[in-house]
Amino acid sequence: MSDSVRKRVVGGDNAPPADDAPRIVGADASLEDEVYGATLRPRRFDDYVGQTQVVENLRIAIDAAARRGEPLEHVLFSGPPGLGKTTLANLIARATGGTLRPTSGPTMEKPKDLVGILTALEPGDVLFIDEIHRLGSVVEEYLYPAMEDFQIDFVVDRGAYAKTLRLPLKRFTLIGATTRAGMLSAPLRDRFGIVHHLAYYEPPELQQIVERSARVLEIAIEDAGARTIAERSRGTPRIANRLLRRVRDFAEVRAGGVITAEVADEALRREGVDALGLDRLDRAYIETIARQYGGGPVGINAIAATLTEDVETLEDVVEPYLLKIGLVQRTASGRKTTPAAHAHLGLPSSSAPQPRLF
Repeated sequence: MSDSVRKRVVGGDNAPPADDAPRIVGADASLEDEVYGATLRPRRFDDYVGQTQVVENLRIAIDAAARRGEPLEHVLFSGPPGLGKTTLANLIARATGGTLRPTSGPTMEKPKDLVGILTALEPGDVLFIDEIHRLGSVVEEYLYPAMEDFQIDFVVDRGAYAKTLRLPLKRFTLIGATTRAGMLSAPLRDRFGIVHHLAYYEPPELQQIVERSARVLEIAIEDAGARTIAERSRGTPRIANRLLRRVRDFAEVRAGGVITAEVADEALRREGVDALGLDRLDRAYIETIARQYGGGPVGINAIAATLTEDVETLEDVVEPYLLKIGLVQRTASGRKTTPAAHAHLGLPSSSAPQPRLF
C-alpha cells in the first residue's frame, strides 16, 4: 500500500510512520536509551521511584539474606518493557555487593554458552538474563541444577563412552527478566524464590522521574512541563526519559532552553505524540477500526492487513497501552473501539466518557 493510499484509509496525518522509523513512544530500548540509561539509572534503592511494594519487599529479602550470610534467592521480574527490570537488577547487585553479569536469552544458543558464563561467576555475583523466556529448552535444562544445587552436570562423549562431569559453581543469584511470563516453562518459573510483576507507573511517579532526570542532565524544567511529559509517557519511565530528551532539544532551539507546559506540548505535538501519549500508529490503528470496520468487532489479521503491519507488532506494541487506557476492547469476536476512543479522535459516538490515565 502506498503512503498516499494509506493516508486515505486511516485519515490523513494519522498515517503510521514508515516501517523503518523508530517510534518515539516505543518501549524497546534504543542505543540512545542505553547510553543515557547509564547516566540516569538510580544507584540506590532510595533514589528509585515507583514500584513501592516491589522495592520494599526486595530490600527486606536482601537484608534477611545478608543477616544469614547467604546469597539472595533467585529473582524473576515480569512486566512490559521499559519499567525498570534492568535497573532493579543493578540495584540488587549493588546492595548485595556482587558484580552484575548481564546477558540475554537469545544470545545463549547452546549449553556451552551458558556453561561458560556460569563457571566464570564469583561468589555473590548476580547473573542477569534478560528475555529469559527465549532460552532454548536444552539450555534451560542446564540451568536447573545450577539454580538449585549450584552445579552443572555436563555430559561428554556419547553412547557407551558417555560420562557425566559434575562442575561445582560458586553461589550466585540469578535474576531473570521477561515481558512474557506466560512463555516461561513451569519448571523454570518454580525455581525462582522471589517473583515480582512490574506495573505501569502513575503520572505523578513519572513526573518525579522526569524531574530527577532533568536535574541529572542539567535541564531547566518547570513543574507543569514535567507533568505534561509524564502524562504522555504511557506509564513507562524509558519513554518519559526519551520524551524529555526530545523536548529538551526543542526547548534549546526554540524556547530559550526552559521546558514549560506550552513548550512540552508543542515539542511533542511536532513529534506526533498527542495528549494521551498516542502516536500516529496508535491513531491509525483506532481509526482503521472506527472508519473501515464501523468500530468493530474486527479480527487482528484484518487490521494488520489494512495497516500493512505485522500482527505481532500490533499485539505486543500497540494494543497493550490502548487496552490499558480503555480506548480499545479485545473481545472473542474481534477488536472494538470504545466511546472514549471516538471522543479522543473526534469521531462520531453516542457517548464519550473520558479515557483513564492509569
